This record gives sequence, structure tokens and C-alpha cells, in this order.
Amino acid sequence: MTGAFLLLAFLLGCSGRPESLQWVEWSREPFALATDQQRLVLLDLGTEWCHWCHVMHDTTYADPAVIAELEAGYVAVRVDADLRPDLANRYEDYGWPATVIFAADGTELGKFQGYVPPERMAAILAAFRADPTPGPSISAAPVFAPAVGLALPTAVRDELVSRLVDGWDVAHGGWGSVHKFIDADLVELSLRRARGGDAQSAERVLEVLRLQRQLVDPVWGGVYQYSDGGVWTNPHFEKIMQIQAWNLRSYALATSQLGQPDEAGALIQRYLTEFMTSPTKAFYTSQDADLIPGEHAETYFALDDAGRRALGIPKIDKRIYSRENGWLIEALALRHAATGDPAARKMAIFAADYIGENRDIGDGGFSHSASDSAGPYLGDTVAMGRAYLALYMVTQDRSYLGRATKAAYFVRRFVRDGEAGLMTAASEGPLPAVREFDENCEAARWLNLLAAYTGDASIRATAEIAMAFVVTPERALDQGLAIGGVLLAEREFAGDPAHLTVVGPFGDPRAEVLFREALRDPTTYKRVEWWDPNGAPLPRADVTYPELDEPAAFVCSNGACSAPITDAAKIRPASDALARRAGWN
Repeated sequence: MTGAFLLLAFLLGCSGRPESLQWVEWSREPFALATDQQRLVLLDLGTEWCHWCHVMHDTTYADPAVIAELEAGYVAVRVDADLRPDLANRYEDYGWPATVIFAADGTELGKFQGYVPPERMAAILAAFRADPTPGPSISAAPVFAPAVGLALPTAVRDELVSRLVDGWDVAHGGWGSVHKFIDADLVELSLRRARGGDAQSAERVLEVLRLQRQLVDPVWGGVYQYSDGGVWTNPHFEKIMQIQAWNLRSYALATSQLGQPDEAGALIQRYLTEFMTSPTKAFYTSQDADLIPGEHAETYFALDDAGRRALGIPKIDKRIYSRENGWLIEALALRHAATGDPAARKMAIFAADYIGENRDIGDGGFSHSASDSAGPYLGDTVAMGRAYLALYMVTQDRSYLGRATKAAYFVRRFVRDGEAGLMTAASEGPLPAVREFDENCEAARWLNLLAAYTGDASIRATAEIAMAFVVTPERALDQGLAIGGVLLAEREFAGDPAHLTVVGPFGDPRAEVLFREALRDPTTYKRVEWWDPNGAPLPRADVTYPELDEPAAFVCSNGACSAPITDAAKIRPASDALARRAGWN
């Protein structure tokens, strides 16, 4: 028997008809089998935490008619989107579950968003078996003209800013009218505009953070993914790490700039500590929306702690991914910078050290999980590079800056064919690799800031490759309301970051007070360093500081510095004045 026939026998079972489907993993092999057996390939892409994925598994894929159609003409492949960032990036617009039907050569025939009930699925499968040609859900990939320079055309920038202003939901608050959640980049962009004197932006940040508190679990802490139906009172109860990181980041930045108490951040941090921290001190991946898979959990999450625990705890996905840990490490470092909470910094350090010891694949790159079937993926190394740079800022431990720099060198392998943009994966799988907008935006911002810390022109060159992809007008306009990142990146590429340096001996309490205040400076586009004149020079010694009898801080940018500041209370006014002159809003 051939290998393909053996795999087919496994799929169908000895009786020729399975009582339930047997799924195979994503690889080239299902496509080879489909070629040999003149079949199509069905991809079911979901996650551990997804309610409708559970429902579809228990209904659609248990239906006899659906099973019969799959048996007659398909190879069935199931993939956890959290495990495969390359596929998640490719099909993220279809939500989870996403259903994709392929010809044996990898051509997409149909793409379907969300839950597909049994009757409709059986009809879809039968239709593609009868006519295996691309359906209306398939359109040719757009071809974009390359960007000219590293800035958006004025008309495009104006359109994106209009979306920021006009996309606010006057009736219910927040940006957008369907799903309600915090978009961390929109919050950061609005805070930056508020610092420039835009009172409306400040009001909107305060309002969205107030509304978002309704999605913070009051019992266990942590944040539900979003609220549906255009209101803030219909939560989807899954807790995924990107959402925890976005919220930690947003509340921390608001604390730094607007002086808001960070109660929500404390609740999220408590949840991470009590539920999502592994014995190794790294972070797990997600917690399910359902206590019983496929059953809505509103009544469960309305219970108090004792009531919930009496029934059980929704499943926690205990896999440890570099990307998710990187997101949280950076967010916790920013929370420490804003609040001074030593526990946040300690949690970030523990997780970073674990990932560095257990996911480092050499030359600065990171695997996604303990054992990847593909990859490496861009998102893991970018997230960890950003995390290490944030840790360098709050600890001044130069080993973290060294790790961030190595990660930046590793990212060069995601460049392809001299074109703009970094690929999602370093290697090809059954489908060609893609470039993903958000990943390139995050990479561009991180690499640009890292180049300012190090003065390394090669790092800046890689940042420009990512940025040239992000500012392609058609791509930027295709992001809907998710335009905070590109507007922030463009502003940052236009000038140097704020450079706040404390000059004084390590361990000197006066220098420590100045450093704490420098960390609280309300922007992420900043270079914060503490230089002990009795020690080694700064990694990039581009400023000559005077010798003084006491510790002092200096606020610099674009070749100009403030006078020495010995009173920590005067750092913020000096930084605000510099921000106005530099036009950072």
C-alpha cells in the first residue's frame, strides 16, 4: 500500500465510513494526498478559546451529511490558529472559526467566516465537489504600487486622521460600531494628540478606558476579548494574551500622561499572576470562553469566586508561545515605568529569561512554541525584540539591549526579493508566505527606536524596509479603523525620539528619583538611559554631558538638550516643551 493510501485508510477508518472525523495536520502531505486521490482539501482554522469553534465541532462536523461529503471528496485538516501564526495572519479577516476549501494544488476555492451550520456546510461541500472552481469569496490579490519614500501622501494621512476623528461612536462610545474593545494603537495615538493640546482626544481616551472597565472581569481580573452588538455590555468571555497586553499598555500610558489610577492594570496583573503564569514564570496562551465547550457562559461569569470554582474553571491553554510572552513582557515593563510597581518588572524579567533560555533558536531568533512544525515566524522575534528593548529601558541591564539587537539582525532573514515588507514566515509551506500589515508596523516602530538607541544604520535600514510596506497608500487605506499604528510609525520616522538621560552614580538615591521620573515620561517613543560617569560609556555616546557635583537629568532630541535638571518635578515640563517643539502630537 502506498503512503497516501495508508493515510486515506486512516482518515476513513476500516469500515470505510467513520463515526467521527479524523483530522490531519497542516503540511504539504494533505495536498499530496488530495492530488493522488483527486480530492479537495478543507481547512478548519480555529482556537482553543473560541466558543463558535466548539459549537461547529460538536454540530457541523458531527453531522452525518457533512461527514459523508468530506469522506467522498476531501482531506480534512484542522489547525489551531494560535499555533500557526502564518495561517492566522493569512485568514484573520475571516475570524475563528475560518473555513477554507482548496484545490489539490493549493488554489483557494472558497473562504467562509465564522460558524457554518451543518445544512449549509453540506451544501457547500457538495457544490465544490461538483464544480471545483473558485467561488465568489475568492478574488485576485490586489497589486499595489510601491510607496514613494517613508511617509504617507498628504491626502492619505488626512483620510486616516479623519477616520480617527469620525470613527468615534457618539451614541455608545469607543471607536467602531460593532465590536467594542480597546485598540491600543488608537489609544496611544489619541494620547499623543492630547499631549499636543487636542482636548477632544484626551476626553475620548478617558471615556473609552472608563467603558472598557466593563470588560474587565471584576472577580478574577483579566479582560474579556470584546463586547458584541455595538454595546459594551455583551462580552465574549475568552481571555487572550494580546487583549491583556493591549489593556495593560493603554491603562499604563494613560496613567503616565493623564494621572489616572491604574486599577484596571492591577486587576489584569493579578489575573496573570493567579491564572496565567506557569511554574516556569512564563505566561500561558489563553483561557476559554466556555466552562462547557459550546455552551454560553453568561450565568457562570456572573457568579462570585466561590460559585465559579464550585463548577470548575474554564480551560486554560497552557502552551507557552514567544510572541504572546513578548507582548506581555513589554506591557508589564511599561506598567512598571508608569506606576513603579516592582512586581510588574519582576514578572516581565522572569518571563523574558524563560523565553530566552527555552525558545531562542540562535542568531537572535525565537521559535513560536516548544516544537514548531514550521517557522520561524516574524511575530515571535519582533515581540521578543520589543520586549527586550522595553526591559533595557526599565532595568538598564545592557544584556537586554544586546538581545534586542541580535533579534533585529535575525529579522533580516524575513526580507524577500528586494521588495518592501517583512514576511510572516521565514520559509514557505504549502502556501506562499505573506506580509502582514500589523507585524510590519510593529517591526518598523521597534527597529526605528532600537536604531536610535544603538546608532546602528543596518537596523534602521531594516526598519525602512518594513516601513515602506506600511505606508503604501492602498494598504494603509485598507485597514479600516486600525490605523493608529501607521500614523504613530510615520510620526516617529519623521524625527528622533525623546532622549532622557540621568547622569549620576548607580545606587545614588537622588539619581534613582530622577530615573523613575524619566521612565514616567508619557510616550513610548523615548530613549531612557542612566549613565554612571564612573562606569562604561553609553551604548551610543552621541551626547557629551557636563561634569556635575550632583546627579542630573537631561532631556534631548534632534541634537538639542535641556539644561541640567536636578529636580525630578521639572523633567515632565521640559519634556512637554520638547514635545511641542518637535511636533510629536
